[in-house]
Amino acid sequence: MTTAAIIVAAGRGLRAGGEVAKQWQQVAGRAILDHTIDAFVRAPGVGAIVVVLHPDDMQRGVAIVAAGHHVVAGGETRLASVRNGLKILDDMSVSKVLIHDAARPCVSQQVITDVIAALITAKAAAPAIALSDALWNGADGEVTGTKDRAGLYRAQTPQGFDYAAICAAYDAYKGGASDDVQVARAAGIGVVIVPGDEDNLKVTLPGDFARAQRILETNMDIRLGNGFDVHRFGPGDHVTLCGVDVAFDRGLQGHSDADVGMHAVTDAIYGALAQGDIGQHFPPSDPQWKGADSRIFLAHAVQMAADMGFQISNVDITLICENPKIGPHAGAMRQAIAAIMEVDMQRISIKATTSERLGFTGREEGIAALATAALVAS
Repeated sequence: MTTAAIIVAAGRGLRAGGEVAKQWQQVAGRAILDHTIDAFVRAPGVGAIVVVLHPDDMQRGVAIVAAGHHVVAGGETRLASVRNGLKILDDMSVSKVLIHDAARPCVSQQVITDVIAALITAKAAAPAIALSDALWNGADGEVTGTKDRAGLYRAQTPQGFDYAAICAAYDAYKGGASDDVQVARAAGIGVVIVPGDEDNLKVTLPGDFARAQRILETNMDIRLGNGFDVHRFGPGDHVTLCGVDVAFDRGLQGHSDADVGMHAVTDAIYGALAQGDIGQHFPPSDPQWKGADSRIFLAHAVQMAADMGFQISNVDITLICENPKIGPHAGAMRQAIAAIMEVDMQRISIKATTSERLGFTGREEGIAALATAALVAS
């Protein structure tokens, strides 16, 4: 491991309003802190993630630890909180560290990558945006003067540092500071400026939540995938559809259990992930899959989605056949699919249609299934 991230979430954020601190408030369906952590989880090159929490919030950190990250209690000031975060990294072979405000949930992968890249040749780097607006002095609601904006920047985070250098700078620093760059410069460390991002706002005031929501929803990674499968009828006394055995005077033929509905939704998930189809992951030429329960295939696709950082939002499955009748079994099928996916049953749709006696399904030679899956980056 070479690069770690410290996310400072120990403040109370009183100006933001609300019944809880701003980092715990919901934006785009999740807590601000969750969005922030995920940005660094997705960032290539970032290893350990340390979240610094207010001492009163340590119980909330149980889920963060369960996700494989580190949690440490903050101090009375931001500087004290960062010191605690740096200390926990002592034994983790860290050479670079990024220090980020939890209240910046919209930080882009480009900003994170640019800071890390700058640390290849620099001891410190931070994103910033050059001021473009005119600057005024004011008092009592009136303009009292103007100020030259040349050479002025709006600082952002993550601010990145050589780990040993910033630890030494913090050890030597006395007094308060507006950010970590101030601590670094006090130790004589030069700080390289990398391009900031207007969307990398710091949620500070009540109106900032709506803007953060718009940004996060716009940048949300949503994937759609389609799956289609067909199996012919053969000898048997039931068909397996979406994990449910339905009594019938014939069975479905296939290398596995021929669950046409589950095969279609499995392929829909693989398709959304751009990961091929069932045949690539479970070749029909491999005898170990002969007669296999199709739950194995769907569970594999669901786990792959999770491993790639996606949650399954919903699936819609259409079974195309004249017989057997699907309606009486649709509830059990939805329940079976939902259990494998570990999602609410209300996110699973299963319906049936006929082909008006046309084609192979109309002639009752087999069953077809069409499925669509929607995945959202978690």
